[in-house]
Amino acid sequence: MKFRFEHNNINVLNLEKSLDFYKEALGLIEVMRHVQAEGEFILVYLGDGATQHSLELTWLRDRTEAYNLGENEFHIAFRVDDFEAAYEHHKKMGCICYENREMGIYFINDPDNYWLEILPTR
Repeated sequence: MKFRFEHNNINVLNLEKSLDFYKEALGLIEVMRHVQAEGEFILVYLGDGATQHSLELTWLRDRTEAYNLGENEFHIAFRVDDFEAAYEHHKKMGCICYENREMGIYFINDPDNYWLEILPTR
């Protein structure tokens, strides 16, 4: 028996705002969408164009309040080929929320305050 990663899921309050953010910040594009028949929820899968792994954004029609992320001790990590250019891009976007210069990494946060780790290619 062999398992492989398929996707990660996060819930989002404003689907269009999140789609715009993930496209601008990380270049992720929509690869699949499922709209529930009565419109109660929408699932949008985003891909990086290089791997099979995807990020599933779940939008719930009746959700009106921000998600409680607890202590927000979880994150999704992305490796980038041009770390300095990515850093400058995210700095201009105003989405850098934490830097660890000693480790050579930083984090950005999305519109729902999920943290995304940015790693250099080594």
